[in-house]
Formats: sequence, structure tokens, C-alpha cells
Amino acid sequence: MDFSFTEEQLMLQDVARRIAQDVIAPSAAHFDQVGEFPLDNIRLLGENGLMGIEVPAEYGGAGMDPVGYVLAMVEVAAADAAHSTIMSVNNSLFCSGILAHGSEQQKQSIVRAIAEGREIGAFALTEPQSGSDATAMRCRAVKQDDGSFVINGKKSWITSGPVARYIVLFAITDPGQGARGITAFIVDTTRAGFHRGKTEPKLGIRASATCEIEFVDYVAQPADVLGTEGKGFGIAMGVLDSGRIGIAAQAVGIARAAYEQTRQYVKERKAFGAAIGTFQMTQAKIADMKCRLDAALLLTLRAAWVKAQGRPFTAEAAIAKLTASESAMWITHQAVQIHGGMGYSREMPLERYFRDAKITEIYEGTSEIQRLVIARSETGLR
Repeated sequence: MDFSFTEEQLMLQDVARRIAQDVIAPSAAHFDQVGEFPLDNIRLLGENGLMGIEVPAEYGGAGMDPVGYVLAMVEVAAADAAHSTIMSVNNSLFCSGILAHGSEQQKQSIVRAIAEGREIGAFALTEPQSGSDATAMRCRAVKQDDGSFVINGKKSWITSGPVARYIVLFAITDPGQGARGITAFIVDTTRAGFHRGKTEPKLGIRASATCEIEFVDYVAQPADVLGTEGKGFGIAMGVLDSGRIGIAAQAVGIARAAYEQTRQYVKERKAFGAAIGTFQMTQAKIADMKCRLDAALLLTLRAAWVKAQGRPFTAEAAIAKLTASESAMWITHQAVQIHGGMGYSREMPLERYFRDAKITEIYEGTSEIQRLVIARSETGLR
């Protein structure tokens, strides 16, 4: 078993680390406070190949593998989770689905713009009344005699929705077929019939703009269909598998930042005449934090490696996402507790790590959904 990384993977990690530490980290508190989308920073990530890491060079991407993607995501997330959320959606949810199922024209004209950071992509599956149950969607796309589709309906919690130029949308085209009646489309948000709702006031990842979107007689052409009509549900599930690796990496980055700050703090903070890192209860917390962090990282890398081999990775992605997200929540909780009052203060980034960690247990499938995926994979029961 070889735990070493390739030269190319380490170079990508280094690029991500330098941008994260020199540009993103110094601005993270500001963007979190004002809730402003960090467009210039995202453009910089795109210019350095980080918005299309697994996108082949002929479509404007870095041409790297899933392991390189994980390494880069961890670095960006350790600086600021909101930036890594935008990066994850572009890479995992938007580009991966089009690369796997899109036409050559869609890859050249749309994926290239996203991978190079010139445009922002989004993914629209969730609706106001349907979260984990994607088959309960109501957004309708009615096929016309000329082959076009007229789309009406709402989608909610759309990451990057307020700024996205293109959105991968899932809508019902055959209501009587259930999951087999869902079709994926690539939506151009500059066309008539597309409307954005208010930006959501979120607990964490506040610089990652999120909103509701609505379609009122939006016309999608046959060339806007992603893949095959009626195959959208399968596309969505496959894309979410990739997305779960990205969110697992994000959770590892958040957890690492909280752990490293805490490790330094316990060596410097004095109480009762000694560094608090000498107290057995604090040492136990540090040991448990380190074990959970390493477990999360290794499981995330395993999922990425399995994907890179071209093998099914649904269960591995779910295990990584579940472990990493719950580890991030636990580690940031312990970090705040060890820091005491200072951990609760906005003068330190720990409270932001704590707020940001929570969403990793929710999006790209809640922890409850991950447990269902894992258990069904293990037992074969549905």
C-alpha cells in the first residue's frame, strides 16, 4: 500500500495552499461578516486550474485526478469553507455531470467557461417541499412539438444561484414514470423565464451565495438536455457521489484548521501554573481530535482513489462524507470548548469553523442519508 502522492498532485496542492494562505485566509472573516460573494478570489482559483481540477485540458481544466482534487479542496477549505463550497459545486456537481453525459458542444462552450473561472456554475435538484426525497420534485418540463421544453417550477438552496451563469437543472418530463421521468437540463440564466429569489441568510459558509430560483415558461432547446431524456435521476445520483467526496474533503479542511489552531493554543495557554496541554483531559481531547482527523482524511483519499480507478465508489464516498462531516463537527466543537470564551468570540476564526462545519452534515445528502446508502450497500436490502 503506497500512501505517497505524485509530483503533479503535490504541485496542485502547493498552488492551492499558496492561494489559500496568501489570499483567501486574510479575507475570510470579511466575506463571512458581510456575506459577499468573493468573485475576485474565485476568478483567481479558476485562473490557476482549481475550478475544473478533473476537467481535461482540452476543455479548459487542470486534467488532474480525484486525489489531486481532494488535496486542493482540503487546502482551500482550511482557509475558508465558503470558498471551498463554491469550488466544490463547480468541480463536483457542475463539471463532472457534463463531462460524463454532455455533448461535445456542451463541454467546449460551457464546461470550459466554468473550469477557467470565467463563469460560475450551479446545481439545482432540491425544491422547497423535497430535500432528501428528490423524486418528489414538482418542477415540470413539458415537451413541445418542435422538441423544445417549457419549464415551470421552483428550486431551493441553490449554491452559487445568485451569481451562476449556467445551472444543471433536474425537472419532471414524464410525471407517470417517477424517477425514470426526470430529465437533466443545462440552463442559461441570461434567458427569459429564469428568476432568482432572495439570498438565504445562512448560519455558516456565508460568502457562498445561496438562493431560491424560479422558472416561468423558460424554454429549453433540445441541445440543452444533458444526457438522455428520462435519465436525469441517474445523472443526479452519480454527480452526488462525486460531490460527497468534495464535501468530505471540505470537512477535513475545516477540521484540520480547527485542530491545528487548538494544538498550538494548548501549548501556549497557561492555567494553574502550567500549559493546559499538560492536563490529561486536554491531552485526551487532542488525541481524539487527531485520530478523527486522520481517519476522515484517509477515508476521503480512499474514496477518491477508488473513483480514480474507474470503479464504483458510491459506498466509499458515503463513508468518507459521513465520517469527515461528523468528525468536523465534533472537532470544531472540542476546539471551541478548549478555547473557552475565546473560542466563542469572533476575534478568532474558531466560531466560524464551528458554524461552517454544520452544513457538511447536511448538503450532498444528510448524515442520515449516508447511513442508508452505507447500510444498503452492506446488506443488499432496500
